[in-house]
Amino acid sequence: MEYTGSQYIGEYVDGRMEGKAEYILPTETRYVGEMKDGMFHGQGTLYFPSGSQFDAVWENGLVVKGEYTFSDGLQYDAEFWHYCDSYDRRFYTEICHGLKPAGISQLTNMDPPRKIPKGCYDCGDGFYDPVTRIVKDYKNRFLRNADCKIPVNPQIGTLSVLSPLVSVRV
Repeated sequence: MEYTGSQYIGEYVDGRMEGKAEYILPTETRYVGEMKDGMFHGQGTLYFPSGSQFDAVWENGLVVKGEYTFSDGLQYDAEFWHYCDSYDRRFYTEICHGLKPAGISQLTNMDPPRKIPKGCYDCGDGFYDPVTRIVKDYKNRFLRNADCKIPVNPQIGTLSVLSPLVSVRV
């Protein structure tokens, strides 16, 4: 866990993560459910920092079936998805609570919308500042640098990508 920045709270069998557990990723996404041989296995839920969640049945780390629920309660259904499609362009909050009176526009699903800092852009998980090239979350905490300049280690000829455990040969 020290290498990935993750945290594991749960049972072990023969030194492997197995049984009922909670696995917290560095992004603050949490998995609560069953583990087998160090992988998500059985019934489990991913809880995202945005408030959305993914309830699923897992088999050896892969999803067998699952259901995604957005933070506002809207459930994704691949077969009958009618949210903001070409037929009905309303936001989910407009479907639940009705349209605004004429002359009052709703530009996002959030009502009232977030206040975007001057000169920044909302990029879905936070605000991007093009001057500093930094993305901060909605609570003004650092998320990531926007630059993709990754130093090459000349001794081993690899790029470190995402974590010290993943590398790409150049």
